[in-house]
Amino acid sequence: MGELFRSEEMTLAQLFLQSEAAYCCVSELGELGMVQFRDLNPDVNVFQRKFVNEVRRCEEMDRKLRFVEKEIKKASISTVDTGENPEVPFPRDMIDLEATFEKLENELKEINTNQEALKKNFLELTELKHILRRTQQFFDEMEDPNLLEESSALMEGNEVGRGAPLRLGFVAGVISRERIPTFERMLWRVCRGNVFLRQAEIEDPLEDPTTGDQVHKSVFIIFFQGDQLKNRVKKICEGFRASLYPCPETPLERKEMLSGVNTRIDDLQMVLNQTEDHRQRVLQAASKTMRVWFIKVRKMKAIYHTLNLCNIDVTQKCLIAEVWCPVSDLDSIQFALRRGTERSGSTVPSILNRMLTKQTPPTFNKTNKFTSGFQNIVDAYGIGNYREINPAPYTIITFPFLFAVMFGDMGHGLLMTSIALYLVIRESRLLSQKSDNEIFSMVFAGRYIILLMGLFSIYTGVIYNDCFSKSLNMFGSGWSVRPMFSTKGGNWTFETLDENSVLQLDPAVPGVFNGPYPLGIDPIWNIATNKLTFLNSFKMKMSIILGVTHMLFGVSLSLFNHLYFKKPLNIFLGFIPEIVFMSSLFGYLVLLVFYKWMAYDVFSSKDAPSLLIHFINMCLFNYNDPTNKPLYPGQMGIQILLVLIALACVPCMLIAKTMVLRRQHLPQKRKPRMPESALLRPELLHSTAWEGTSQLRQPSHHLHLPSVPLSLRSPSPSSLSLSSLPLSLSPLTHLRSRLILTADVLQTCWAVSLLSSLGTFPSFLTHSVFNTNSSLHPLHTFGNKLKWVEFQNKFYCGQGYKFVPFSFESILEGRFDE
Repeated sequence: MGELFRSEEMTLAQLFLQSEAAYCCVSELGELGMVQFRDLNPDVNVFQRKFVNEVRRCEEMDRKLRFVEKEIKKASISTVDTGENPEVPFPRDMIDLEATFEKLENELKEINTNQEALKKNFLELTELKHILRRTQQFFDEMEDPNLLEESSALMEGNEVGRGAPLRLGFVAGVISRERIPTFERMLWRVCRGNVFLRQAEIEDPLEDPTTGDQVHKSVFIIFFQGDQLKNRVKKICEGFRASLYPCPETPLERKEMLSGVNTRIDDLQMVLNQTEDHRQRVLQAASKTMRVWFIKVRKMKAIYHTLNLCNIDVTQKCLIAEVWCPVSDLDSIQFALRRGTERSGSTVPSILNRMLTKQTPPTFNKTNKFTSGFQNIVDAYGIGNYREINPAPYTIITFPFLFAVMFGDMGHGLLMTSIALYLVIRESRLLSQKSDNEIFSMVFAGRYIILLMGLFSIYTGVIYNDCFSKSLNMFGSGWSVRPMFSTKGGNWTFETLDENSVLQLDPAVPGVFNGPYPLGIDPIWNIATNKLTFLNSFKMKMSIILGVTHMLFGVSLSLFNHLYFKKPLNIFLGFIPEIVFMSSLFGYLVLLVFYKWMAYDVFSSKDAPSLLIHFINMCLFNYNDPTNKPLYPGQMGIQILLVLIALACVPCMLIAKTMVLRRQHLPQKRKPRMPESALLRPELLHSTAWEGTSQLRQPSHHLHLPSVPLSLRSPSPSSLSLSSLPLSLSPLTHLRSRLILTADVLQTCWAVSLLSSLGTFPSFLTHSVFNTNSSLHPLHTFGNKLKWVEFQNKFYCGQGYKFVPFSFESILEGRFDE
């Protein structure tokens, strides 16, 4: 149970693996996922390591699989995911996998090449078919006497056609439809109007064999006279990427060619269908084993990459590795090594030897699906130092609770709880769907955080009696106006109600105030004009109490760190002055809040002094304020003593501890200085060669000491943010509700149903926007200030480095569990 509140105890171990068993042993360790390998060849180039050729072969297989996967996606075929976790293939099986992938890749490339050639041929025949059909229509139209006279006049009106019989040549082709206007203008300008162009659109789009896109094209035929114009026309067609096709001059020849083209198109269509069926069969078969192939290749590549981190002894028969691993999992690691040795068929067992080291181990906190989200919140502040107190168990409660204090709406909390509860109940089905939506994945990963935030928000909403900015009258109000009209104690009449729009109830009149509301805030405050003043006082005092308690708890946790790491200096010159400083000022302020609540009732509350003015006068030693009476006898002496004690704690934290640390640090200045390159490598940061500069990894003394008094005086303004958010959101939400309700109620009777139906979506949208904003603001405020600075900063350095084990699951989850 102790490991829940601290990171796991780690050890540095040395592995001696026989060459024939190293592959299988690393494979078993990857399945276990409990060891982090260290690079024992930092000065060796990645291309000069022993297993670089095997890594390249795995990368080549991975490239071929990605090509096949791309073809499968292009064919809109879904990859079969059976959830199978295949074992790592033996090294001798790599040759069979390479042959399989090579054959599959070559077959798909050949199919694609043939299919592209067939589609290109099919496109040409289709265009030729449309040309033959359209040109026959053009020639039939040209036999019209009116069109014939028009074309003859066009040609004879130019110098080329004068004094010579009309003998016209023509070319026919296909061009993209959007290029027709520019194409026509270019022909007219270059040929100076000595050509005659006819064009018609092809109704159905044609498939481009290279890109697969659908392209709209048009058929054209150009009439001209002379070889010079013919050359110009062909060059223009080539420049506009128009496809020219031979077209017979006689109708009989065009008819015979069209018949032959149709026959070839039918035959080609049959071949294309057979080719596509064959391609689909190949891809369907590959899709069934694609995921298994990817897992095998990725595992093999990870194993060889890990083997490159090991040293090889002089006999070339043994590999030496160094790993970080949890002490509690040593037995599992030994069993995995034994299993890998047996699987390889080796008779020499693998050896695991624990090493003594002064290097700082990585930080490893075991999590499950419930605690992982909270641990990620903590790690976002910084990875904890090795074996220091882990804030995650306390964050499970404090984070959603203090969020709910700022959120404080049972209606919105119920919506959050419903959404999170759906995600929790359906988590198995949602995980199997493997959604690639980034926003949904983020929300789904934090489903337990949202669930607790919603539940606590419902609770605080009940305390605030706030449901979508409306109060609920569940138990009946404790206030009554009837005694104010009585002849015995009241002084109200019906004329008083008519003449005054706002009146104040006097709780001192018997019967007006019958006692507090059983749970939460009395709903009558929802209609009171001084609602904000009342809630401001209540929530600010509550925020100070929660904030100071939260911060005192964080400072108290630092004591367990000091005791565990055996640092008495931090206890006597750090923890004790901090706790005394806080208790003398802010702890005393909390006691004043409780004392004021108990010392004054409804009859004497009007004479109660202001705690804010009291606290300011206490820090300024100002006790001559006639407007603020003392709360209790002897208050001045006690407050002066507390302020002097708090001031005396500051030199202890700043001067005394700094001088002691400086004295301890001076003898280490003569030791060699760590090179800058070592700062980038956590495993070298605490090596024995640079023992004198080990404090570089733990600069908490130098950074924390000057900020102690500042951080200890900050809980009041930080805690007030707990009350500022609900106080600001409540009027906005109330205004929103009034605007929506007014827009619906004040309409005439015949328009009520229409406006209600039209107002459903705006109302839902407005609620969603307010709900999102009021959720993100508490997360930002609480996460950046209250949680990380005011709480964790007191005992959590966050300057460690994370334990990253060699795990097949973590390697593969980025691809298959998105």
